[in-house]
Amino acid sequence: MSAGTRLPGTPDPMHRWEGSGGVMIAGDSWGEPGGPLVLLQHGGGQTRHAWKGAGETLGAAGYHAVAFDARGHGDSDWAPDGVYGQDVMVADLVRVIEALGGVRPVLVGASMGGGVSLVAIGEDHVDATALVLVDIAPRVEPAGVDKIQAFMTQKPDGFASLDEVADAIASYQPHRSRPRHLDGLAKNVRLGEDGKYHWHWDPRFRSGNRDVKARMERLEACARNLALPTLLVRGGLSDILSEDGARSFLDLCPQSEYVNVTGAAHMVAGDRNDIFSDAVIEFLGRTVPVSGTPVQPPHERHPHHEGPEGDVVDIP
Repeated sequence: MSAGTRLPGTPDPMHRWEGSGGVMIAGDSWGEPGGPLVLLQHGGGQTRHAWKGAGETLGAAGYHAVAFDARGHGDSDWAPDGVYGQDVMVADLVRVIEALGGVRPVLVGASMGGGVSLVAIGEDHVDATALVLVDIAPRVEPAGVDKIQAFMTQKPDGFASLDEVADAIASYQPHRSRPRHLDGLAKNVRLGEDGKYHWHWDPRFRSGNRDVKARMERLEACARNLALPTLLVRGGLSDILSEDGARSFLDLCPQSEYVNVTGAAHMVAGDRNDIFSDAVIEFLGRTVPVSGTPVQPPHERHPHHEGPEGDVVDIP
């Protein structure tokens, strides 16, 4: 089951793997398979295409970067039972890692994908070499979450044109210029039998468990369990992860490093992909280098990335 027909120009996935319960997971990759594996997981309502720029940069640097659509998103199957959430997405992640040879990966996760990565490592489902969390931590801002929910629930009957789709995206991301050419929107929507454009995701994805307190407590416990090199990247304009929320994560995981990308909002890689990719490659160059040097134990590293004026780097 899907939202409708894929529009012309929508890139076909390079790979397909079987996830939990037989759900097909679609993915792309960059770089040589022999390089250190970096798995890129997108946020809710996004697709693997959010990582294209970062994936190309990582691949060029010698890493084997792999991005995949979460179940119910993009070109991956919708869950037959309509069940989504962290547990089943962790199970999908485990299956993808197995399909890629079972090597220890770096997990990079934005928003929803970051929560899945944190649970996967913090509850010992995945033995990773490093973790990069992108604009997500156990404590998030309710107003920002509500804004995302409002965006995802608008126009439940579909959009009459791609112009309407572009208007909706521009309203949600006012810091970005509205696209002049609409061809790039093809990968975000499907054409339904009703002749209207619908978002690529399963509408049932939005009706999952919203117990914010339980979610926070679970992620906090996972953060305390982290014992691997960890980088938290925050968008300086984010309305999801505040500076206080980021600091609370650093208290839970004192060996972690922190980068604040000013000028970027919640979708950090999409807003400032060049700076984001540089920060990730700099971090991985020290912790999971392409040369294969063993990962530094966390206790041998300074708890934060030092800049010229302090222990936390603000990147303009």
